[in-house]
Amino acid sequence: MGSLPAARRFNVDSVCIIGAGPSGLAAAKYLVAEHAFSRIQIYEQRSTPGGIWNYVPHQSLGCRDVDVPQKDARAGADRPKWHPNDAAGVPDKQMREETVFMTPLYDRLETNIPRDLMGFSDLEWPEDSQLFPRHETVLEYIERYAEDIRHLIRYKTQVLDVCLTADERWRVKTRDVSRQDVRAEREETFDAVVVANGHFNMPYIPDVRGMQEWSTAYPGSISHSRFYRTPDQYSGKKVIVVGNSASGVDIGSQIQQSCSSPLLMSFKSESFLVDTPSPDKVDKPLIAEYITKDRSVRFEDGTIEQDVDAILYCTGYFYSFPFLKSLNPPVVTSGEKVENLYQHIFYQPHPTLAFPVLNQKVIPFPLGEAQSAVIARVFSGRLGLPHEDEMKAWEQDWMKKNGDGRKFHVLKFPADADYIDELHDWAVSADGEGQDVARADEAGSGAVVRRGKAPPYWGEKEYWMRERFPAIKKAFQDMGEERHEKRTLQDVGFDYEEWKGRERG
Repeated sequence: MGSLPAARRFNVDSVCIIGAGPSGLAAAKYLVAEHAFSRIQIYEQRSTPGGIWNYVPHQSLGCRDVDVPQKDARAGADRPKWHPNDAAGVPDKQMREETVFMTPLYDRLETNIPRDLMGFSDLEWPEDSQLFPRHETVLEYIERYAEDIRHLIRYKTQVLDVCLTADERWRVKTRDVSRQDVRAEREETFDAVVVANGHFNMPYIPDVRGMQEWSTAYPGSISHSRFYRTPDQYSGKKVIVVGNSASGVDIGSQIQQSCSSPLLMSFKSESFLVDTPSPDKVDKPLIAEYITKDRSVRFEDGTIEQDVDAILYCTGYFYSFPFLKSLNPPVVTSGEKVENLYQHIFYQPHPTLAFPVLNQKVIPFPLGEAQSAVIARVFSGRLGLPHEDEMKAWEQDWMKKNGDGRKFHVLKFPADADYIDELHDWAVSADGEGQDVARADEAGSGAVVRRGKAPPYWGEKEYWMRERFPAIKKAFQDMGEERHEKRTLQDVGFDYEEWKGRERG
C-alpha cells in the first residue's frame, strides 16, 4: 500500500449507505462504532437485508429474454418485478404484491469459501452448518449480523440518483417501491455516501459473430448465469457453458448431471479452482462464431458442434452504477473497472463517496470489514487522505502493474490477504484509536464509549486456509452427498495444527 500522506481530512456528520447486503451492513457497523455521526441511513430496495444472498426463484420473474450480446454497462436502474405474496395468509382478493429484484443466486448454490475463512470477524457460524454453507445458511447468518443495525435500514427504497451539490454534499433521490401503483419519490442530502449495492447486477455477454442472428432464430437459447436456477432447465439438452470461474465450474458440474452428454465447457484460460476431469465433459476454447444453420457453433480451434440447444454464459458482470450518471469525471465508462478511485475505495475528486468490495478473487466479508474500518475513520476525520493528484498517481501506478481492463480490481492470493492486513494497519493508525470518548446518548446524558471497531487481521492460519481453499473445496465436493455432514476442515482432511507442526519440525 505504501506511504499514505494525510493531507486532507473531512468533517462528515451524515452518511447514506446504498444497499443492505454484507458490505453495506459492515459499513454501517464500523460507522456506528465511530460515535461521530448524527445520522446513518441505509437504503435497501428489497424488503429484507442480505443483498444478492436473497434467493429469487426463476418462476417469480416469469420468462425473460436476455439481451444478446450484453455490452452496455450504463443501462438503467434495476427494475423491480411484482408478484403475489400470500405469506400473511390473507384471502386471494386481498393478496399483497411484493417487489422482487433479481439476484444471481441459484437453487443448489453452496459457497466456494470455507466458513472458517468467509465469515465476519465478530460473528460465529452456527455449529451445525456445513463447511461450505448453503445459500440459505448464509442469508440467515447475514440476517443475524444485521440485528443490531436494522433500525438504520429503510427497506423497499430504490436509489435513483446521487449528485453533488454546490456546497459539496450529496443529494440522494429515492423511490418507494413498496407497492406497484405507488412511485413516491423523495430527495435527501448527506455529507457522505457509501455505495454498497454490489456488482452482480449487469451481466456481461461478449459479442460473437452471428450471435444476434442465432438468438433471433432460437429465442431463449443463449442466457447468462444470472438467470440460472436449476439444472432441470437443461435436462436432455446439448449445452455449452462459457466460462470456468467459480460460477462456471459449479453450474457446469450441476448441468452435467442432467444435460445430454457430454457437457461442452468453453473457456480461454485455466480455472483457479480445482476441477475434476470427467468423460461427461469436454473442454473447448472460446466460441468464435454462431452458425444459424443446424444450430451450429464454431470454436476458435476450428471445430464445429451442431444441434446445440443452449449456451449459458458464466462470464461475469459489468460494474454499473446508474444512479451516479452525473459524476464528472465518471466512475464507469466501459464497465470493466471502476475509475477515478483511490485504493479501490475513494472517489478521487470527492472522497466522501466510497465504494467497498469492488475487488474480485477475494474473500468479500472480511475485505468489506477492513475497507469499512478505513472508510469510517476517514469520514470521522480520524484518518486523512492524500491530495487528488497523489490519488491519481496511485491509480496510474496500479494500472501499469495490473492493466486497465477487467484485471484492474483482481487481487489474487496473496495480494488479497496482504491488502486486508494493510487496511487493518491503516485503520488502527487513526488518531485516538482505542481511546474512550464522552458521548451523549438519546436521553441527553453522557456516556463513555470506546471509539472505533477493530478490523480483521489475517495471521498464518488465515493465509494457510486462503492458499488451500480451492483444494479444500474439491475435497468437500468429492464426498458427494456425505459433504452435507462435514463441519470442519479436519473433516475433509485439512488440519492447520498438524501442518504447522510438520513445518516447524
